[in-house]
Amino acid sequence: MAGQFPAWVQLPRARIASAGTDNEIFRLGDDMAMRLPKVEWAEHQPEREFRWLPRLAGQLPLAIPKPIALGKPDREYPWPWSICEWLTGETAIPRRLSDRSQAAATLAGFVTAMRRIDTTDAPQGGPHNHYRGVPLADLDGRVRRRLQELDGRIDIEAATAAWNTALATPPWTSGAVWLHGDLHPQNLLAVEGRLSAVIDFGLMGTGDPAADLTPAWSMFQGEARRVFHAGVGVDEDTWSRGKGWALYGSLVVLPFYWETNPTLIRHCLGTLSEVLNDEDRVS
Repeated sequence: MAGQFPAWVQLPRARIASAGTDNEIFRLGDDMAMRLPKVEWAEHQPEREFRWLPRLAGQLPLAIPKPIALGKPDREYPWPWSICEWLTGETAIPRRLSDRSQAAATLAGFVTAMRRIDTTDAPQGGPHNHYRGVPLADLDGRVRRRLQELDGRIDIEAATAAWNTALATPPWTSGAVWLHGDLHPQNLLAVEGRLSAVIDFGLMGTGDPAADLTPAWSMFQGEARRVFHAGVGVDEDTWSRGKGWALYGSLVVLPFYWETNPTLIRHCLGTLSEVLNDEDRVS
């Protein structure tokens, strides 16, 4: 701060507690936030957000972060980092939502709005965004390895059967669409019980829209899930692949953070349970 943004060095800073795995967040003064990658695989996220968030702004029904400044690596910190506008709200975990069906409709509107944004020159899914949007077949090897690592901890037979079902679904063959890539409750904000903002676009990219359907199982149940399904307006194959993405997101996280991130593990086990117990086929 002193070397790159001296005008802000005297502003108070406060670390924001989070179960997030890629970045540390600090509130800077009243109106800004600092976002610093804490692992090497997240080092390109600040630059990606700084480039693409202004392009998405104004085209989405919920607030998104406004980039203000991009910090450079130096002798004291090894990766790019960013300063963005502070967005008011609290983490939109389901129990804080006053009407989950309303939240489901709002989030579905965000997902469909993302899909309508022009993708010219936009980044495709791949290693840079943890493979969000690639065909499920490209993830099969990773999933099989995680299933072996989780043997004895989860219902491996049921998880394998669910993954095989998603894997057998015809792949997405239309053009790639914009994806947030990580619509986790920790990346959603609510004000007075209503969804107000989407943050953390570090895994943004383009590809199969099924990758942004994971909230159906990670956030919603029953009627709220049906509202979300109706709102996103996808066909049955895309919905099935979305269930595969929700399964994938849990399986790849569980063995890695089993002992170190209990909040994230509870969330992933809850999502896994919803996937394995969801027999509805909503047309």
